[in-house]
Amino acid sequence: MDQINFFDYMSEKNKESEGPLASRMRPRTPDEIVGQEDIIAPGKLLYRAIMADKISSLILYGPPGTGKTTIAKVIAGATKARFISINATTAGKKDMEDAIAQAKDAYAMNSQKTILFVDEIHRFNKGQQDYLLPFVEDGTVTLIGATTENPYFEVNGALISRSMIFELKPLTKEDIVKLLKIAVTDQGRGMGAYNPYADDDAIELIADVAGGDARHALNALELSILTTDPDEKPFSAAGVKEGVTGPADPSKPGIHITLDVAKESIQRKAVRYDKGGDSHYDTISAFIKSMRGSDPDAAVYYLARMIDGGEEVSFIARRIVICAAEDVGMADPNALVVANAAFEAVIKVGLPEARIILSEAAIYVATAPKSNSAIIAIDEALEEVRTTGSLPIPPHLQDAHYKGAAKLGRGTGYKYSHDYPNHYVEQQYIPYELDGREFFRPDGQGYEVKIKEHFKKIKDKK
Repeated sequence: MDQINFFDYMSEKNKESEGPLASRMRPRTPDEIVGQEDIIAPGKLLYRAIMADKISSLILYGPPGTGKTTIAKVIAGATKARFISINATTAGKKDMEDAIAQAKDAYAMNSQKTILFVDEIHRFNKGQQDYLLPFVEDGTVTLIGATTENPYFEVNGALISRSMIFELKPLTKEDIVKLLKIAVTDQGRGMGAYNPYADDDAIELIADVAGGDARHALNALELSILTTDPDEKPFSAAGVKEGVTGPADPSKPGIHITLDVAKESIQRKAVRYDKGGDSHYDTISAFIKSMRGSDPDAAVYYLARMIDGGEEVSFIARRIVICAAEDVGMADPNALVVANAAFEAVIKVGLPEARIILSEAAIYVATAPKSNSAIIAIDEALEEVRTTGSLPIPPHLQDAHYKGAAKLGRGTGYKYSHDYPNHYVEQQYIPYELDGREFFRPDGQGYEVKIKEHFKKIKDKK
């Protein structure tokens, strides 16, 4: 083993024994992994590939704390291939060149393959990703990329086409509870040496607030144990306690993790919102669909997630304006007025007061009657124009004010609507070639009922 590898090895060993709880508790084999059963349970493709040491290039995609690096380290422990790890946030071209050179040397000297793990691969720019492509293609390295961003947006399409994509989901509350209970009693890698015992409701709270992030939950558990004084008496002397996990040694004083201790250690739920990533697109999509679906409660909830995540208020307001026009439309034309007023107001006011304005606008749009008749009308009209071209405008509608227009018959025979009963008169407005063609068809929602009644009234010949 050369000197660099020796120090890397010792660093890893120290992390296993002295690092943060979340680092110490990393699974070492596929069977120790909690959660992600859809992709790495026994019998699943990735599980079989790891066990058979037949890993092909792959990309692990999911939010923080779901096990991307864990799976990479499990692969590192199981494979006979050389394993090189770099982080795209700090690595430069020289780091990649060194990794490729090591891979070539390992194969030339020992016919040993190399797995290159690139954490945060989305941080590499296009040129850096392009550099890796030929070495992935020719088998110099097997690439494992980890990313919190949608790889189809952030990773070179050529790398995507040569890799299997595995999406990791946030761990369930039950998964987190299982991990926490193991960590409480494990004396080798967990917190068992401190002899803690945790009330079930405390563990439930940490698991719930962690929001599917195992690292966040384990960090909170570790903090709660390290900052709580031990009991004065042995655990067993206080009698049997129901609904607790631990301690490892009941004959000694334990560290009691109560609900109050847990609340102090994990005061806030982890909010997953990246203004440039999946959560941005998914949350705004859910927000718009909730307004369209007339669910004000869901709309306000997603609005809160965006505000709490630091989304630009002008971006949110623009989407409310679009929804008002697109989904409420002529069923309540005032929705567009409200939404546009909200857009202007939030820019002038800013947060925190802008949250109230956005809430009012979102609720108004969500509770308004819905119609997309205006979209249908303009889209069908555009399609007609693109199909039939610029059909002649009826002569009586043409401009009669310029010199010589009357001699050409421009504007001749036009009937002024206000001179007739109900301010309406029948005449040809649409090109003659499209006579009878309808684009706007009110479907009877909200204000469209009045539109239909108004049309019936003014067109009544009686």
